Amino acid sequence: MIQVEQLSVNYGAVRALRDVSFDAPTGQITAVLGANGAGKTTLLRTISGLVTPQRGRIRLGDVELVGVATENIARLGVGHVPEGRGVIEELTVEENLRLGALSSKVNLSEGLDEQYARFPVLGERRKRHCSTLSGGERQMLAMARALIAKPRVLLLDEPSLGLAPQVTAQLMKSIRQLCDSQRLTVVLVEQNAKSALRIAHQAVVLHLGSVVASGDAATVAADEDLRRYYLGVVVP
Repeated sequence: MIQVEQLSVNYGAVRALRDVSFDAPTGQITAVLGANGAGKTTLLRTISGLVTPQRGRIRLGDVELVGVATENIARLGVGHVPEGRGVIEELTVEENLRLGALSSKVNLSEGLDEQYARFPVLGERRKRHCSTLSGGERQMLAMARALIAKPRVLLLDEPSLGLAPQVTAQLMKSIRQLCDSQRLTVVLVEQNAKSALRIAHQAVVLHLGSVVASGDAATVAADEDLRRYYLGVVVP
C-alpha cells in the first residue's frame, strides 16, 4: 500500500499540493483526477522522489519514501511511467526494455520474454527504433519498460494522452488486467476521467493542489457536482 499524508509541495511561491492525503491499496487502481494544473503530475513525481515536498509523508508499507533517492525508490519496487511516454527514440524497442531492467535483479532474458508475451506487438518490433512506433505502441513500451523490473507499485501519468479512443480503451483494459493478475498497486493520473473511472477501484479528485473528493470509483462517477465542476464529463 502507498500512504500519502498531509503532502505539500511548493514551486517557489506557488503551492502545487496542499495537505494531500489518501491511501492507494494493494491490488487496486487509484485514479487521480482533475483539470490541468490540479497537481496530478507533481503528486506522482513526489511519490517517486523526483520532487521534494515541503512537508508530509509518503509510505510504501512501513518504509518512509520522503528523502529517499529516486533510484532507491525504484529499487524498493516503485515503477513510474511519466507523461509523454519518455521512450528513447534513437534506441530499439529491446534496448529501451534493457534500460528498464538495469536497476533490478531480474533475469533479463526471462523479463524480455514476459513483456513480449504481455505485449506481442513489442516482440514483433523488438529490433525497430522507437521513432517508428505509433503512439499506442510507445505507451505499451513505456509500461513494459517499467514492468520488466517487477515493481510492486506502478505510477501512470496520463497514459491515454494523444491516443485514439479505441487505443485508449484497449490500454485501460490492459491496465486493469495487469492490476488484477499481478496484484499491483496502481496510481493512475488521468484527465480522461470517464475511461479512468471505468477501470479504477477508487478515485481521488484534485483541484488547485487540494483533495476535493475521494472514495470508491462508482461513487465519484455518480456525483453530478464532481462531474460538472471538476471532471468536465458525464459518466454513465
